[in-house]
Amino acid sequence: MTLPNDRKIVVEVMIRPEDMARGMMYRESLAPDRGMLFFHASPGRYPYWMHNCKIALDLIWLDADHRVVEIVASAPGCEKPADQCPSYGGTKEARYVLELAGGLAARYGLTLGVKVDF
Repeated sequence: MTLPNDRKIVVEVMIRPEDMARGMMYRESLAPDRGMLFFHASPGRYPYWMHNCKIALDLIWLDADHRVVEIVASAPGCEKPADQCPSYGGTKEARYVLELAGGLAARYGLTLGVKVDF
């Protein structure tokens, strides 16, 4: 994946529902040159939660044209019971969601309207 300023990162692609549900659960870290990209079958409003995540993540929603439509910076991990973990974002129509280590979206120049290539 290529971010603004030609910054390249390697992403794990999540397509299957069971992989998307697991996402970043139980991971202890996420390297600065890595991310996770979720492919939804169709555009929609997709809130995400941080249940069983151990690290803070930047959540970036992208539309069908790969433009950033929403960002939640440094969403904290939640190791509480599932019903006590909040959801984040999903207020704009999106097709993809990119997860990066907390704080990297701003460092990499990801802002509303920016296009990423993949």
